[in-house]
Amino acid sequence: MWYLLVMRVLQFPLIKITASFVLGLLIAHYTKPAFLYSFIALLVSLLILFSIDFFSKSKLLASSYFGILALSTAFLIGIFTFVSQDPTRNKNHYVHFISDQNKVCSAIVILKEKLKNSSVSNRYVAQLISLNGKPSFGKVLLNIKKSNYHSLDVGSKLQVVGSISKNKPSNNPNQFDYGNYLENQHIYGQLFVKANSIRISPIKEKSLFYYASLLRNRIIQNLEKNHFHKSELSVVVALILGQQQDISPEIVRDYQYAGAVHVLSVSGLHVGFILLFITFLLKPFPNSRRGALVKLIIVITFLWAFGLLAGFAPSVVRSVTMFSFVAVGMYLRRSVNIYNTLAISALFILLFQPSFLMDVGFQLSYVALYFIVWLQPLLASIWLPKYKLTSYFWDIITVSFAAQIGTFPMSIYYFHQFPGLFFVTNLVILPGMSIILGLGVVVMFLAAFDWIWLPLLKALEWCIWLLNKVIAWVASFEGFVFKDIPLSVFMMWGLYFVIFSVIIWIKKPTFKKLLFLLIAIISLQSLAFSLKYFNQKSEELLVFNSRGTTLLTERYGDQVTLFSTKYSIKSKSAALVLKSYLIGNSCILINKRELPNLLYFKHKKILIINRDGKLRAACSPDILLLVNNPKINLERVLQMVKPKLVVADASNYRLYCKLWKVTCEKEKIPFHSTDEKGFYKL
Repeated sequence: MWYLLVMRVLQFPLIKITASFVLGLLIAHYTKPAFLYSFIALLVSLLILFSIDFFSKSKLLASSYFGILALSTAFLIGIFTFVSQDPTRNKNHYVHFISDQNKVCSAIVILKEKLKNSSVSNRYVAQLISLNGKPSFGKVLLNIKKSNYHSLDVGSKLQVVGSISKNKPSNNPNQFDYGNYLENQHIYGQLFVKANSIRISPIKEKSLFYYASLLRNRIIQNLEKNHFHKSELSVVVALILGQQQDISPEIVRDYQYAGAVHVLSVSGLHVGFILLFITFLLKPFPNSRRGALVKLIIVITFLWAFGLLAGFAPSVVRSVTMFSFVAVGMYLRRSVNIYNTLAISALFILLFQPSFLMDVGFQLSYVALYFIVWLQPLLASIWLPKYKLTSYFWDIITVSFAAQIGTFPMSIYYFHQFPGLFFVTNLVILPGMSIILGLGVVVMFLAAFDWIWLPLLKALEWCIWLLNKVIAWVASFEGFVFKDIPLSVFMMWGLYFVIFSVIIWIKKPTFKKLLFLLIAIISLQSLAFSLKYFNQKSEELLVFNSRGTTLLTERYGDQVTLFSTKYSIKSKSAALVLKSYLIGNSCILINKRELPNLLYFKHKKILIINRDGKLRAACSPDILLLVNNPKINLERVLQMVKPKLVVADASNYRLYCKLWKVTCEKEKIPFHSTDEKGFYKL
């Protein structure tokens, strides 16, 4: 009976089922419902679905309610999937034993993944085994202070002593929230240790990821041993093995400006080639039912082995899953409905990894694929070339435009820039990618067994060198890279509303669709005018949290005045903080001024005490701002000027801020440290 029910649900349109499931994940992500309630709701929904389908006397009643209940059940499965895979529900998760402040601890961890190093630390994703001698678990970001210490292998078991704390939220407005990004990957804390406080166990956890890491390291070492140039090696390792840790920032920037950054992450382009390559190699196999089954098993095994080797990033998992379903369709000798393939691959992935839904790469890859499938045939029909060569390049252009149109609003929202020469890049590099990927797969396979044929190795190295040169040449036209484009989440959805309306109307023009398009355009304009109106009405004064520097801005509408020291203005980190604020609020910087001693804002008086600690303005301020480590007796100053609030920014020593906090508590005056609480907004 249950089997028949499942089969009937699967006959229901998979796109609707997946959409309901994804909506459930989103609701659960933002509302965090209780596990018991979500389980009971799902159980009741399943019982009602079963009862109506099998016990209803009226078939008409059963069929009319079945679709609604199926979608509702998919929605509740999404909620339950998200809640059930939340590791913090378990009382032994380390997040229940740590605080927002760094606390000294001893821990035992197992390394799961090597990340790109920061300027001061080697970084790993680690699985916690115990904390302060008590059993605990959960993924943690391990930061090992850089030294002469060699790189550690995935699977290594370490006993460490260091400081641990929960992820901190963004300390400045409109800044990338790295803590939230980590939590979407179920990493809720960071562990900071020094190399001399680490003890390495001789026993390693030998999982599939351990062996995949060993194989990757063996391949890379064999290529390095045969003098594969470092910059080209970092690119080919990203292209084939999905490891981007060693790519220089300059190369990444060139690929971003050229609109080819997707080439550096293993995606559908790479996995699709692997599928075609393996299918080509298996052509000698008989086309009998048994032979086809053997080919299917080999293809799927190789696809998932490649995914494991590439580290199972969201884009890799998505591509491998989708092409696995394509391979099954080829085995069944059925025409594959690409929309259903996309839907069921997304459903399959999110059932096991619901956190992937919040991954930007996952979102962009599915949106790009959907628009390629939906929009590319329409663009391709504009012109039908007579010759195969022109048809090939025309297909590249239409695929590129379809993907860029689909990802344009989301890319602007997340990255605030757009590469204007993306079609030139794709025209130049995509024809050669099949050669590079073919050479790369063969060279990597041979390197795994330490069989290096030098001519083949040098051919691959030369191809990557040429690819980098072409990308650098396209990226050099910086005038075609549109940067610092502000776009709110509401404007992003408004743009998608217009894009969908335009395409639907062009595909089959009718009066109703034209009316729908006009409504979409008017809605976008109304939204833009509303945001502009509220932006012009905004007035605020901000004290930013910028380590070692003082940044204070005064905003009226879309015009911002910066108050700072001459040293702070030159700081790169301070410039990035200010840039994020300006872009996020669609503002322009109209003036830069030296930090004054007294400032008035909306009838509020702000007294500023700088490095020398002199009180140049005797007054009773609303706010006392301490910057650049002033040498003062704060208790005496508070008794003298009697402020209503004391604010200390991140240009001060942390020890000073702790002492000032104690003094303010003694005097019963509120104290705000930007290093502890983030930016201050008036």
